[in-house]
Amino acid sequence: MQTSRSEFFAGIRSTLPILMGVLPFGLIYGVSARSSGLSLALTQAMSSIVFAGSAQFVTVQLLGAALPAGIILLTACIINLRHALYSASIAPHLRRLGTGWKLLLAYLLVDEVYAIAITRFQQRDESPHKHWYFLGAGLTLWSIWQASTAVGMLLGANIPAIWSLDFALPLTFIALVVPALKERVEVIVALVAGLVAVLAAHLPLNSGLLVATFASILLGLLLEKKMKRKAPLEESVEQSEHIPSTSLEQSEHIPSTSLEERDDKELKR
Repeated sequence: MQTSRSEFFAGIRSTLPILMGVLPFGLIYGVSARSSGLSLALTQAMSSIVFAGSAQFVTVQLLGAALPAGIILLTACIINLRHALYSASIAPHLRRLGTGWKLLLAYLLVDEVYAIAITRFQQRDESPHKHWYFLGAGLTLWSIWQASTAVGMLLGANIPAIWSLDFALPLTFIALVVPALKERVEVIVALVAGLVAVLAAHLPLNSGLLVATFASILLGLLLEKKMKRKAPLEESVEQSEHIPSTSLEQSEHIPSTSLEERDDKELKR
C-alpha cells in the first residue's frame, strides 16, 4: 500500500522527464526580466510569488513597454484563466482535504503539475495519499523554477540565441499529453485543440490558448454525450438479437414435446 512518503517521492520522480523543458523556460524568463530592466530582487520575487511562466513573460514584456499597471494586471489574469479550468477538473479529487492543503496545492497548480497530478488521480488504485504525489511534483517544479530563474538572471545575455531554448517547453507538453491519450475521443479532442491553438495563435493577449481550451472542452462534452446516447442503443440491439433465437429454440422444443406426450398416451391405451 502506498504511504504519504512513497507518494511524495513518486511525485518528485515524475517530474524528472520534464525538467529539460522547465529549465530552459526559467532561464529565458530570467534573461528577459533583466533585459526589461527589472531588478534581481523583483525578478526572483515574481518567480517565487506568481509562479506562472506565461503570465510572468507577458508581464515582463508589458513592464518593459511601460504600460499602466491596470492593463498589466488584467492581461496576466486573462492569461491565467486556464488555471480555473485546471482547478475545476482537479477539485473533485481534493474534496476531503482541509483548507490549508487546498491553498497550498492551488498555489503549486501550474500546467506541468496539473498534467502530472491529474494522471495520478485518475489511476484506479485506492491510495488515500495521492495529494502527496501532487505536493512532491509541485514543490520540485517550484524549486527548479526558482533555480533556473536565478541562473538566467546571472547569465543574462551570455546565453546564445542559437540554443532556441524556448522550443523545449512545447516538446515537454507533447511528451506529457501523448501517453495519456488512450481513448478515441481523447485523441480527437487533443488534435482539434492543437489545430485551433495554431489557427488562433495570432489573437492578442495569448487568448488563442483560451479559445482552443474552450473549443476542446465543448467538443469533448458533445462527443461524450453522443457516446452515452449510443451505448443504450447498442445494448437494446444486442438484446433484440437474442430474443428471436430464444423464441426459435422454444418453438422447436414444443412440437417434439407434444409428440412424445401423444405417443405415451397412445401406448397406455
